[in-house]
Amino acid sequence: MALPWLQRIELAFFATAFVCGAVAAAALTRTQGSFRGSCPLYGVAALNGSSLVLSKPAAPSLCSFVAGASGLLALYCLLLLLFWVYTSCIEGSHRGPIGLRFALATSAIAIFLVLVCACILRFGTSSLCKSIISLNMTSCSDAQKTPWKPPGTAVQFYSNLHNAETSSWVNLVLWCVVLVLQVVQWKSEATPNRPLQRGNSEWSSETDALVGPRLFHS
Repeated sequence: MALPWLQRIELAFFATAFVCGAVAAAALTRTQGSFRGSCPLYGVAALNGSSLVLSKPAAPSLCSFVAGASGLLALYCLLLLLFWVYTSCIEGSHRGPIGLRFALATSAIAIFLVLVCACILRFGTSSLCKSIISLNMTSCSDAQKTPWKPPGTAVQFYSNLHNAETSSWVNLVLWCVVLVLQVVQWKSEATPNRPLQRGNSEWSSETDALVGPRLFHS
């Protein structure tokens, strides 16, 4: 059974949201790994001789929360895609009102989580870059070319944080579009075409066309 066209569009956005969530989670995980498990968001960089060091990292749970929330939503999108690919092959499969309400609630929660993650990435990266620029660095991206202590840390940290933030903002837009599509489907399900009643002008015109005009006796 073919899915309704609105639901097919919704699933296409879910596929893109899966990619964005996976990219954000992977990029932030790589960044945290390059700092030996420390979270650079809202961190403070300092000079140690000619090298940079992350002197005041944030709690590791902060990066774990952002990466975990992004990865969890990506997994939800993947499972949902697989579920609807399976159910679309079953005759008579259809998302009922309860399933649609659950989808609406899940999308609202997802929008909140993605917004929180995007803001943490935005302001956390900005705070780290301000501390780096205050050390007479020209830009945060140039700090990737500067040696860090311990050696081998901070490899491509700014590029990874930037990719994670961009993916999160794009993901937020995608989830908002998904929510709008689900609201449209919910309204169309909640307002079905009502049968025409006697006395209605459309009912009268249709019955006149079928049986002829009715004669009214005085």
